[in-house]
This record gives sequence, C-alpha cells and structure tokens, in this order.
Amino acid sequence: MPETDDDLFTMTYEEADDAIAEADFAVLPTGSIEQHSTHLPVSTDTLRADHLTAELVEAAPEHDLDLLRLPPLPFGHSEHHMTFPGTISLSVDTYVDVLREIGESLAEHGVDRLLVVNCHGGNQDSISVAADRLGRDTDLTVHFVHWTDYAREALEEEFGDGWGHAGDHETSFVELYRPDLVRTDKKEPQNAKEMPKTRSYEYFSDVTELGGLGDPTNSDPEAMEAIVADATHDILDALVDDVAAGW
Repeated sequence: MPETDDDLFTMTYEEADDAIAEADFAVLPTGSIEQHSTHLPVSTDTLRADHLTAELVEAAPEHDLDLLRLPPLPFGHSEHHMTFPGTISLSVDTYVDVLREIGESLAEHGVDRLLVVNCHGGNQDSISVAADRLGRDTDLTVHFVHWTDYAREALEEEFGDGWGHAGDHETSFVELYRPDLVRTDKKEPQNAKEMPKTRSYEYFSDVTELGGLGDPTNSDPEAMEAIVADATHDILDALVDDVAAGW
C-alpha cells in the first residue's frame, strides 16, 4: 500500500493517540476483491481506494485539513461477481456489521469524524446503512464519498459512455498507479450487453462474458492523472463545506 505520514497502519498506539487527537477525519478506504475481466487484477477496487485516499491525505493540508488514513478494507459486497473465480464477497449483513464495528472502535478511541471513501458500487447501500446506524448509536459523525461521483463528468467527457467496470476508466487508473499489474496483451473491447431498463441482473456474467464494460484499449493514464487531481480537490472542498455548515 502507498504510505503517507498519516497512516494508522504504521503507527504505534502512542502515535495513534496523538494522531487521533489532531485529525479532522479518520479515513476508511473501501474496495473489493472481485473479478475485473481478463486484464486487471481482482484487487482493482481496493487498489483504487488505497491510492486515491493517499492522494486525499497528501492534498488535505492545502484545504486546512488533517486526515488520518486507516488501512483499506479489501473485501466488499460482490455477490454479483461470484460466477467469476477469485471473487470474495461478504454478505450485506456482515459488511454492515464490519463497518459498524470499525466505527465503534474508532469512536471509543475518540475519533469524532469518519470519512468512508468507497471505490466499489456494490458497497454503497451497505455503507449508507452502517453510516446511519453509527450516527444514531455513537458520537461518531460519518461522511460518505463514492469517489466516482466526483469524477463522473470528467470521465464521461474523456471516455464517453460505457467506461465502467474494468473498462476505460479503471484500466487507466491501474496503468497510472500499478502498470505492472495490467495484462496488456489481454486488453480488448468487452462487448457487454445493454443494461436492462426496468430490472437488475443476478450476476455480472449475464451482462458481459469477459467480465468488463467498455473498451480498455481506449485507456489513457495521463488523462486519468488529471481527473484524479481534480476529483481529489473537489472531495476536500466538499468536506470543508460540510464541516463549515455544521454537518
């Protein structure tokens, strides 16, 4: 994992005590371990959560914020990918409980605000439930950011439609941060079906045989670097605004 000076992962308990007292937010990166087609690793979402929160921590002082980064939670709710080998999924109830107990631990040690930065769509509903419970049952204030929401317009402008799971966007990201993990010879258009308009699907294999969306051959890590920078500052601006407004 990329290290910053504000990572709980590397601290002693004495250092953690000082860091908690100084931090405006503890930051929990959330990802998944699930298939990302034939060219990206199953850790893609967790890699995104890890590196993107490191970017937030590094840029935070420019926004007068101090962030304490927690180790990424690698497992998420990925039941819809279970037809592909390598996927590991927690049930919704288990995932909510894990998030809630992480938050309870932080609250017990004096953390006031928790920022959950999510990089897997399948986690969103569960994170919202856990955040609500923590807000009602503890003194912890929980903020929730689904990272892609802060980059969506820029991603659509750069890659058009269909850039989602294991496609143009995520391939660009892994090529930017961990190019050694991209199986370049496996990159090819994913030929996914059009998504249904009035229902969901049981498994992602119903949508795409290779496991992805979009066209990974259109990846552009340089464009992704600029998108990451802009989204990072937009997220930090949003946090500052919410704190100033009393949220």
